[in-house]
Amino acid sequence: MRVLGAAVLAFEAIVVLLAIPVVVVVGTVPVPPWLGITGGVTLALALVVLARYVTRPWAVPVGWVLQGLVVLTGLLAPPMFIVGGIFALLWGLAIRLARQVDEAAG
Repeated sequence: MRVLGAAVLAFEAIVVLLAIPVVVVVGTVPVPPWLGITGGVTLALALVVLARYVTRPWAVPVGWVLQGLVVLTGLLAPPMFIVGGIFALLWGLAIRLARQVDEAAG
């Protein structure tokens, strides 16, 4: 879980940072630049911090909450529904594969 989960979260943080200008400039809901930048950077930092602590027992539920927040950014920029959904699927796959590896190593 450590490597795969951290990689998913780190790449997701990069995508969230790249989505900030899209949300601020061409988003479907007018968002003040300070709010879009602050919210996006905060979400990206939360993803990076969680990538560091991905092996902790509380990391999986917190990861699902962050996945939900990324999907909800689709309310501001609809393509984020797709991107957030893809990353949520990757997060779920990382958890599933980690459990299979743990059981096999058992």
